[in-house]
Amino acid sequence: MPVPAGVTLLDLRPEPLRAAQPLGALLPHHRLVTLSLDEIEDARHGLTPADGPLLVLCERGVRSQLAARFLRADGLNAESYPGGLPALLRELPR
Repeated sequence: MPVPAGVTLLDLRPEPLRAAQPLGALLPHHRLVTLSLDEIEDARHGLTPADGPLLVLCERGVRSQLAARFLRADGLNAESYPGGLPALLRELPR
């Protein structure tokens, strides 16, 4: 699945994984927010509908599905990227 234009990317990966493969370098034209699943679950994310559609990514797509559910429960337009970062990397031009 290509990353739609205009989405805000939410990176749930732990800091060591974010540092090893920064999403900002892979998708420089998208807004990027880094959060933990705990921040999302506890509604400490600080996101609003003004942040636009949200596309949540993690290592494999499992935690991002849960996070997207929490965000939708908070009234936000959020979807999980199926398959996580490995699936995204397969979609990017080489």
